[in-house]
Amino acid sequence: MPIYSMTGFARTQVRVNDQLSYTLSLKSVNHRFLDVQLRLPSGLDALEMDLRKALKEHLVRGHVDVTVSVDRASQQKAGYNRELVESYLAAFAAAQQEHEIGGQPDLNVALRLPGALQNDNRGGGDEDLAALSASVQREIVPLLGQLNVMRAREGDALAAILQGTMDKLAAATEGVAELVPEVEQRHQDRLAQRLEAATGAEFNRQRLLEEVAILVERSDISEELARMTTHIGHFRELLNGGGEVGKKLDFLLQEMNREANTLLSKTGGVGGKGTHVTELGLAMKSEIEKAREQIQNVE
Repeated sequence: MPIYSMTGFARTQVRVNDQLSYTLSLKSVNHRFLDVQLRLPSGLDALEMDLRKALKEHLVRGHVDVTVSVDRASQQKAGYNRELVESYLAAFAAAQQEHEIGGQPDLNVALRLPGALQNDNRGGGDEDLAALSASVQREIVPLLGQLNVMRAREGDALAAILQGTMDKLAAATEGVAELVPEVEQRHQDRLAQRLEAATGAEFNRQRLLEEVAILVERSDISEELARMTTHIGHFRELLNGGGEVGKKLDFLLQEMNREANTLLSKTGGVGGKGTHVTELGLAMKSEIEKAREQIQNVE
């Protein structure tokens, strides 16, 4: 099962009959929940519930705009009121003859008379609305399928980017693990120097070992590295499994960021190889932040 991006677009143009056609379009962007915005022609309010039901069955998250645009020109035939125009022409001729005034009748004036232009609504308004509603109900599910094809394609691209991020995080984690022995030795050397400077040459070596043990325990990052590796593995499993994973992936990235922060706090100020650990830790945080930006668009 693929993962789905919340970004997608699909559109279809449908002709219902000789006088009636419409365009049905779907556009989705990221959102914490499923948020549907319907734009329907007047008279199709009863269709709203059916459309919302269909969207809930096929989508999980995202802001979705559903638009039905009717081609009004195709369902109406323009005409004119012959009796009214003929009356205007007859009145014009009668006035011209009676008053012996020259001039020609103006068609623009005649067609601007109230009721001169008419629309021939073939098929009847109620019948057209019923046909339109039935057609939209037939078309919405196939169009949702098209939308999800596009969202899945975008999701594949996101998955590839996120897998690349996990590769970089795994490499950084391994790099830190290789430096741990040298960092621990650096901690011990620093503590020994401080104790010797404070107590002179005759210091209690047993006391030194006890202090070193406490310091090493407090600065031990093996658990953080182990949890980071576990989170990376879990993240990959979710990506490969697909489906509705956006929120779970975001939670894992938060946990990874927490481990990176702890790692940095435990190794800060050590110097030497510890400086390289800091660089790797900051690189981890940068990759995690980039991934969190991408995750916002995963369903």
